[in-house]
Parts: sequence; structure tokens; C-alpha cells
Amino acid sequence: MSAASCLLTENQFLCSICLDVFTDPVAIPCGHNFCKACISEHWDRNVPSQCPNCKEVFNIKPELRVNTLISELAAQFRQSAQQKASSSSSERQVVKPGEVPCDACTGTRLKALKSCLVCLESYCETHLEPHLTRAGLKKHQLIDPVENLEGRMCVKHDKLLELFCKTDQVCVCMLCTVLDHKTHDVVPLKEGYEGKKAELGKTEAEIQQMIQKRRLKIQEMNRSVELSKEGADREIADGVQVFTALKESVERSQAELIDTIKEKQRETEEQAESFIKELEQEISELKKRSSEVEQLSRSEDQLHLLQSFTSLNAAPPTKNWTEVRVRPSFEGTVRRAVTQLEETLKKQMKKLLEVELKRVQQYEVEVTLDPDTAQPKLILSVDGKQVKHVDVWKNLLDNPERFDACPCVLAKQSFSSGRFYCEVQVKGKTTWDLGVVRESINRKGNIPMSPQKGYWTIVLRNENEYQAFAVPPVRLSLKSQPQKVGVFVDYEEGLVSFYDVDAAALIYSFTGCCFKEKLYPYFSPCFGVCVNS
Repeated sequence: MSAASCLLTENQFLCSICLDVFTDPVAIPCGHNFCKACISEHWDRNVPSQCPNCKEVFNIKPELRVNTLISELAAQFRQSAQQKASSSSSERQVVKPGEVPCDACTGTRLKALKSCLVCLESYCETHLEPHLTRAGLKKHQLIDPVENLEGRMCVKHDKLLELFCKTDQVCVCMLCTVLDHKTHDVVPLKEGYEGKKAELGKTEAEIQQMIQKRRLKIQEMNRSVELSKEGADREIADGVQVFTALKESVERSQAELIDTIKEKQRETEEQAESFIKELEQEISELKKRSSEVEQLSRSEDQLHLLQSFTSLNAAPPTKNWTEVRVRPSFEGTVRRAVTQLEETLKKQMKKLLEVELKRVQQYEVEVTLDPDTAQPKLILSVDGKQVKHVDVWKNLLDNPERFDACPCVLAKQSFSSGRFYCEVQVKGKTTWDLGVVRESINRKGNIPMSPQKGYWTIVLRNENEYQAFAVPPVRLSLKSQPQKVGVFVDYEEGLVSFYDVDAAALIYSFTGCCFKEKLYPYFSPCFGVCVNS
């Protein structure tokens, strides 16, 4: 019996009404078999009694009896199919968390391959078979498996949501379009889907662009950190070298000072010892003479005293010690040592400034003057590298960028990040202004120059009066008149420094600046005086 059942196909054990393996199979007079419950329900709904397969009509409803043979074969087939399904369930995808299960599976539920929008159920490979083979089921709409198929039905009209209302941005059924959404812009679900998918694609592209920008920003920041670390390591190395040299100089100067003082003390001691020996020698001679005088003064022999007195008057020579002093002089020793150390520190400082200047000079940029910003009494060279003041007022367009009162001009180049450096030749000039300004400065009338107004400048007035236009202004004491001035800006650090290039000396630095706009190099050959606030 079991061997015979294995030769039968699955279709021979399926009820054509419920499309499942027979349950209590019965045979009707025409020879076709059905589940007892299925054919009974079919005949209860349809009069007269008719075979669903061959359409033979029975005037008298046949008496239904279970076909024991087919029932046994169906039971064996069902058991065999379940064992087969159980043994191959590992090969046929068992549903996992987050996946859609087959609604028709009993026992171990398999992963659904498709969902039917007509049946409102999801099917695995086995239970999907009828939808792929039977003519009536082939017309059903299959989609990729989804949960909550009821959610694809209109809750108001119990119809499939197959349209999209662009006006209300909701999915609707056919009845909705003639009732609640009659005047709205309604399109097929596919068209709405494609439109939204295009929007999502655009949004995704924008998101990816934002992600890319942020990744580039991260790379930029990482690079900045690397450069900062390199700069920090370099500064530490230079600092250690300089301070090691200074420490050695201090220790050497200290040792030399101690040696000098000790040497002077030794010389003083040797001099005093020599004087003491000499004094002791004179004391010895004087004691000897004192003894002779005392002995002679005790003599009662008149002749002997008179004869010896003459030779006694020839006293041994002695030194006049009144002006002789042992005076150790240490005054000025420490001061001279500190002065010498100061000279050493100055040399080290000069070397350090030379290194610093060379370092900032690597950020040198080419700067040309912008004629659209030049005051009408300024003449620019053809190459835009030089500017001078004349008494003739040129008839130029008074654009918003042009200075009209103070003889000033800006560079064409602007900077909004990083570092830059430029050098300006000021040889032979008795007055000038130099620095950087922010883009939004006032360029009309008298100009109050200060960092608060967007100006970071130094100036020369009356040949040798140098000032930094801070608040309040800072008078600068320079050892020599600069012939060439270097201007260095570190935008992120908020630093503007001015250097005497030839002397490799720092003139002045604005620190702690907060830059939020473009910065332009600023120049003025100075006719008249720009007002300082």
C-alpha cells in the first residue's frame, strides 16, 4: 500500500475545491472525489447538485460515504509529505525572526516567497504552487512577501489600495476616488511609487553628499591634528634645544661666576698672607731692637751706654702700613655675569626668531593690489605690486569697495582659512600702514582702525614713531627701522604677526583674534592720518 502511494502524484490526493489533501474523501456517482465537508458545503450553496469538475447534474442529492481506500492513501500521503517536508525543512528556508512566514504551513512554518493580494495570505514554495499552475489562481496579484496584508486594503471600502492621492499623500482604493478624493490628483500606485522612489533617490544622493562632505571634513580635521602634532613636536624639539642651551649657558655662567669669586678670594688670601708674613718679620725685628733698648737702658756703665747709643739709633728699615689695606672687591661681578648671560639669551632669541621667520615664510603667497579698492589719489603699478600717493584726484567710479578719504588699497587675494604670509618693502618711507582687514570694513570717510572695527594693523608716523593700532594703541620700541615688513596670519589660531625681515625680529603680534570673514591684506602709503579709535 505504501509503495503504491509513492507512485501517485500530489494532485491525485488534492481536493479540487479546497486545494488541499483529502480530508474524509467521498466519491460521487460520476467518479470524482472530494472532501466530504467541501462537497457538502458546495451543494448547500448550489442547486441543483452538480459535480464541480465534470458538471454532471444529480436530480437527487447523492448519499455521501467516506471512501476508506482513498482516505487511507491520503493519510499516508499526508504523513509522507509531512516527513519529507520535515526532513528537508533545513534546506527549504525555515522562517527566521523578521521574515514573513507562510500562512498555509502547519507545524514548522517556512519562509514565504510571495504574498497574494486577493487571498490576503503569504505562501512558501510548496503552498505557492497552486497560484502558479491553476488558471483561476494565476490571475491573483502576487507581490514580495509582506506582513499585515490587511493593511493593503481600504479600511473604509474593503477594497485593494491600488491608487495614490498626490493631494493628500495617501494610498486609496477605486471607490475613494469617486467619493472622498473625487477632485484630487490621483495616480496609479506604480506612478506614485516611482515618484516617491525618485524623491528617495534624490534624498539618498543628498544624504550621501552630506556624508561625503562630513567624511572629507573628518579627513581635514585628522590632517589638521596630524599637522598640529607635527608642529607641536617640532616646537617641543626646538624648545628643548633652546632651553637646554639656555640652561647650559646659565650653568656655565654660574660656574664661571663662582670660579671668578673664588679666584678673587684666593688672591685676597695670598695677598693678606704675604702682608702678614712681612708684618710678622718686622715685629720680630722690632722685638729684637726693643730687647736691645731695654737692656741698654738698664746699664749703669755710663761709658758703655754712650758708646752703644749711636749704633742703636741705626734701626732696621720698616714699612709704612698706614695705607696698606686688604680689600676684596666683588662688586659688579654678578652684574657682569648676568649681562653676559643676557647677551647669550639675546643671541639665542635671535636664532629662535630666525627659525620662526623661516617657518612662517613657507606660507608666503603672491599678493597683487586691487585697483577697484584704491583711493583715487593712489597710483598702482602695472603689475599691481607697488602703490604711491599723488596730489591728483582721478575721476574713478565710486564703487562700494573703494576707499574715498584715506589713501588705502586692499589686495585682490582674500583668505578665509589656513595660514598666509607676505612681505612689503617700506624702505625710504616715513609714514605707512600695514596689516589685514576683514571684508565688511567701512571704506568711506575717516576710518577708525582697531581690531573691533576689523583692522589689525601697525603704522609708522613721523619717521620713527611706530604703533600697533590695538585698543589702546601700543607704542613700539624698535632698535632699527624696518626696511621690509613681513605679515603673517594664522586664521584658525587668530594670530596676526609682523616681522622685521632683515633683522629677523618680531615687531608685534595680535593674538586671540576671532576671524569669521574673509581677510584681505591692507596697505596705505599714508597721505594724512587715519583715525585710531
